[in-house]
Amino acid sequence: MYPEGWSILSSRRALIALGLPLLAAGCGFRPMHGRSGMREDAQVSDALAAVKVGLITGRQGQLMRRRLEEGLAPVGRGTFTAKYDLRVGLSYVAEVQGFRRDGAQSRLRFNATANWFLFYVGAPPREITRGTERAFDAYDIPENQFFAADVARETMERQLIEQLAQHILERLAMHFRGAAQGAAPA
Repeated sequence: MYPEGWSILSSRRALIALGLPLLAAGCGFRPMHGRSGMREDAQVSDALAAVKVGLITGRQGQLMRRRLEEGLAPVGRGTFTAKYDLRVGLSYVAEVQGFRRDGAQSRLRFNATANWFLFYVGAPPREITRGTERAFDAYDIPENQFFAADVARETMERQLIEQLAQHILERLAMHFRGAAQGAAPA
């Protein structure tokens, strides 16, 4: 009844795979950087590309700034004159979640907070919107393996930065989408 290698299960998978893009299109999903061709999406993309990210102190701040800049103006979008200034402050709180029998720490959890402000560049600068994003992650501290603990901590910190940056980018895109639709001032 079915060709060799073809089963009811694989035909269901094919139907699901073909139907997912249609479902995503019907739910209102649209890409952040205006690849759908709508004028409103191009306005959002142009507004995101016109955001300049201010300096953020510390090593994690440098990583955050680079990630935000990559997300705001993807490669191939060209350069835009800065109309907006994004200022971000990062803070971390560490809490011990586990101990070994000898009392040494065995697991740490980090709670990261990014307070951000978007200003319109002008004289004087005018605050447009602001937000606070939070993320948390944890890592184990292997016994007698200093370098493994270091790698685990650095990986966890990068993941926190990625989460916070993604949340900020999404909130900025929502703000500019609202402005493009006339619901919020840009």
